Amino acid sequence: MKVVIIGGVAGGATAAARIRRLDEQADITVFERSGYISYANCGLPYYIGGVISAPEALTLQTPESFFSRFRVNMRVRHEVTAIHPDRKTVSVQNLETGEAFEEPYDKLLLSPGAKPTQPRLPGAGLERLFTLRTVEDTFRIKDYINTHHPKSAVLAGGGFIGLELAENLRELGMEVTIVQRPKQLMNPFDPDMASFIHGEMRRQGVKLALGYTVEGFEEKAGGVDVLLKDSAPLHADMVVLAIGVTPDTALAKEAGLELGIKGSIAVNERMETSVPDIYAVGDAVQVRHAVTGQDALISLAGPANKQGRIVADNICGGDSRFLGSQGSSVIKVFDLTAAVTGVNETNAKKAGLAVDTVVLSPMSHAGYYPGGRLMTMKVVFERETFRLLGAQIVGYEGVDKRIDVLAAAIHAGLTAVQLKDLDLAYAPPYSSAKDPVNMAGFMVENLSQGTVRQFHFDDVKNLPRDGSVTLLDARTEAEYGGGHIEGFRNIPVDELRERLDEIEQGKPVYIICQSGLRSYIACRILTGLGYEAYNFSGGFRFYDAVANDRRLIESAAPCGMDLG
Repeated sequence: MKVVIIGGVAGGATAAARIRRLDEQADITVFERSGYISYANCGLPYYIGGVISAPEALTLQTPESFFSRFRVNMRVRHEVTAIHPDRKTVSVQNLETGEAFEEPYDKLLLSPGAKPTQPRLPGAGLERLFTLRTVEDTFRIKDYINTHHPKSAVLAGGGFIGLELAENLRELGMEVTIVQRPKQLMNPFDPDMASFIHGEMRRQGVKLALGYTVEGFEEKAGGVDVLLKDSAPLHADMVVLAIGVTPDTALAKEAGLELGIKGSIAVNERMETSVPDIYAVGDAVQVRHAVTGQDALISLAGPANKQGRIVADNICGGDSRFLGSQGSSVIKVFDLTAAVTGVNETNAKKAGLAVDTVVLSPMSHAGYYPGGRLMTMKVVFERETFRLLGAQIVGYEGVDKRIDVLAAAIHAGLTAVQLKDLDLAYAPPYSSAKDPVNMAGFMVENLSQGTVRQFHFDDVKNLPRDGSVTLLDARTEAEYGGGHIEGFRNIPVDELRERLDEIEQGKPVYIICQSGLRSYIACRILTGLGYEAYNFSGGFRFYDAVANDRRLIESAAPCGMDLG
């Protein structure tokens, strides 16, 4: 059996190794147009920043090491220029010698990945304008920094690459501005949860120009002007485009393969394309979102590796299936860790789901054990069924393990209420007897049983201030004096029973505290005495962070942010 694989890295290299483990007799050839067949794509920004010091550490396998272990013919600097399904061959060009030839196949795997999105803007070919996707891109940026010692950079795009690169350039002492059209970084997160990421970026000196559209680039004063719509330009010594990726599917389209959303390759659960004996994996393929069931593009290494293994199984006679992707991911943002799984509230609503959320601020481990840090968790669930849909966490230690528990719970089909039943490991240095994941389950259970009713950030501005409802802050007097929401008056929870005469019967009571715990207790006290009470989800800490972030975004003008 002759297997040809177009593209290495996560999906292609994984498939090649798995095919060899399943079939010692298979003839396997991989064509990779870059000079590297298997590299740590996610580590590229950290090489630029010097966290990873050795360039060879980025290359997980070389053509020689891969052949030595797996007897796979790795042909780097070879570009496949056409696919001929009718005669089961591919056209190949050796990029070093110019030689062109055809290679036959019995089974063909497309793993072309995605390419950086490069809009057709004036000045897009400037010398000081970079993209970051491949090892070669990384070396180009690193060499430029070592040679020219730039003092400033503008990053167009606020996704994974943009944030990781911003951190590493700041660690090199550069002034960094991130500019992008959406009014938030990291679109997998809801805007309220992104507020905490924004706060950390600002604390670390990264300037944010959110809600601005890049219209072009101009060389000016020894650097680059980033031209913005309806605003003065940003000036910097270098610019990196990190505005997303586009499936690299020109070959598939020309070969007549069925395409999906945004030009991606359509595949079934076995990762088969519309043409017999041709498979596709990785960032170039359309997948099913495991939560919504809708078509999606999810460019992550984990799904690509799984898909490569599935294709290998099927090429070798098995029947493996890809069940979809939840988009589980985690990112280091300077001192913070931010993680997400499933679908966020914004996209759940776009998908037509009726959803609710709980927001909590638990400690990373037992409060009495030194070193605990607060994390902010948001859990999304379906309103009627309480089906668990997604979660987002921003914090410090312990974020990654909680998101993995929640990812597993979603995959297993648990409801949000069932989170309370999970038997999770506990010791004071690592968790609390009531783990944050359990706490989220307790909160959803209270909602499901009608034990508590809640209101959210976007509800606050619509609450009447005419006396028809009671707005109550259950924190201490000192906390209230340090900042509060206009219209909310202060009655500390521990004084509530003695001050009931200040709360008029027959009017709904909306209550807030610092984290949501004391206001929940206040709700239970008042509900037990016949009041209609609502608890604010997330507490004043959450409200204040989101409100301040939105004010900064609306008031920020990149005019004058000359970083040259």
